[in-house]
Amino acid sequence: MQNVNEVKAFAKEIRRETIKCIGNLGVGHIGGALSIVDVLAVLYSGEMNIDPKDPKKDDRDMLVVSKGHAGPAVYATLALKGYFPMEMLDTLNKPGTRLPSHCDMNRTPGIDMTTGSLGQGASSAMGIACANRLKGYENDTYLILGDGEIEEGQVWEAALFAAAKKLSHLIAFVDYNKAQIDNTPEALCALGDVAKKFESFGWHAQNVEDGNDVEQIAAAIAKAKAEKDRPSVIVLNTVKGKGYSKIEGSLGSHNMPVNKEMVEEALAELA
Repeated sequence: MQNVNEVKAFAKEIRRETIKCIGNLGVGHIGGALSIVDVLAVLYSGEMNIDPKDPKKDDRDMLVVSKGHAGPAVYATLALKGYFPMEMLDTLNKPGTRLPSHCDMNRTPGIDMTTGSLGQGASSAMGIACANRLKGYENDTYLILGDGEIEEGQVWEAALFAAAKKLSHLIAFVDYNKAQIDNTPEALCALGDVAKKFESFGWHAQNVEDGNDVEQIAAAIAKAKAEKDRPSVIVLNTVKGKGYSKIEGSLGSHNMPVNKEMVEEALAELA
């Protein structure tokens, strides 16, 4: 990871561009997009082996954002890294766009896997990690899961597979912002101790107390990379809507209208 202050500044820029592009559309999944900004900032600040000029290079590290509705934060990150012009962010989910509301590898440079059907990104990431190992690559595969998403049985089938195959170059993050579309996970289908669950499935597991703290995230990734015999999961205790105080922790921020006044208010906070 680069200098901590530079990564924090990058995270702030990602938040600003995410809010602006959702506001330009007028509606979007702002809460869950903002909660993963800090892990994206760490990954794209020297943690991942990537090249924006060659987004399909064979030995690149790969990222599967299984909670594909957080696409706007990913797009903002990619644009800021130079994968495509910043102006494209204004086309989010509009006719003819290359930036649909959910991540699409066939439309957007820098997207490694199409996602949106919750749970399926987990299986995709396991397959990617397994295929890369068969090819002899030493690259890492990263996976971002939502907390509501891990109520899907497919996630746990994939988790069993990853442990059985000892996919040590796989690092998953759970965006534990404790708010899904209808209610909290605890109210709908209690998750219990997420890290211990993954550990019981054969994974190396860590809890990050503040999942929006770039230093804590980077330290956890370093520990995960040192694990050589099994996949790793990092449970990030995040805040939904992080960075815009008006919606932080709000269930209603999952998918909501975002008007010009809200954008101006949020950008002022992030100035």
